[in-house]
Amino acid sequence: MELQQGHCDSPVVVPSYGYSLSPELRSAECKGDPSVDRITILLADDHVLVREGTRELLEKEEDMAVVGEAGNGEQAVTLTADLRPDVVIMDIAMPKLNGIEATKAIKAIHPDSAVLILSAYDDDQYVFTLLEAGAAGYLLKDVPSHELVEAIRAVNAGESVLHPVIARKVINRFALSGGKALSESALDQLSEREMEVLGLAAKGMTNMEIANELVLSVRTVQGHLSNIFSKMHVGSRTEAVIQALKWGWLSLEDIQ
Repeated sequence: MELQQGHCDSPVVVPSYGYSLSPELRSAECKGDPSVDRITILLADDHVLVREGTRELLEKEEDMAVVGEAGNGEQAVTLTADLRPDVVIMDIAMPKLNGIEATKAIKAIHPDSAVLILSAYDDDQYVFTLLEAGAAGYLLKDVPSHELVEAIRAVNAGESVLHPVIARKVINRFALSGGKALSESALDQLSEREMEVLGLAAKGMTNMEIANELVLSVRTVQGHLSNIFSKMHVGSRTEAVIQALKWGWLSLEDIQ
């Protein structure tokens, strides 16, 4: 490991596998600045140029801080365990451990980290495997920069984000295959209110929009979503909607 002088009395430890804590974030933390409430982000991509460009983009946002970078999937898992970031921006094709396996590992060790896939690949095998693994969102690398920024805020708030191409794949998959209806006892696990929340989440509504629609507080909506995830054994909105479609709890008409 390499030691670098930090903004506090103690040095900053920079592991040999290569991440650096955002200087401005560390400075604020050291000063105990209570106004700092940033979304902490880990970048996982084997292309240095992509990581640098993404970091430069996100450092312009006052509510975001890139706290680490990983050049492969193993590093992404290790850094998630160490840093516990709010959001992990994940590529798929990486050495040592690909984005699919890294996502599964991250959701196992720190389920509170939202994984946002940012990839050039839109193959069905990647899309559905990653969404079922617990990825909160899936964007293609042709997405405009402002949409990436908004997607990070959305997944950090517990929402799901899908690139239009990916959303169409999800809809088409279930239009062709149809859902498998479960027994009434399985469906009865969700309360009537939880089914309402799930239905509105499936339409792409934000927590705030659901709260306004049902005349609830945002905190109450978040509580309902947490209960839904627990009962369905899933880790994100996207995964919950996919499972609900598979099981016949929701129809395609419900999400359009």
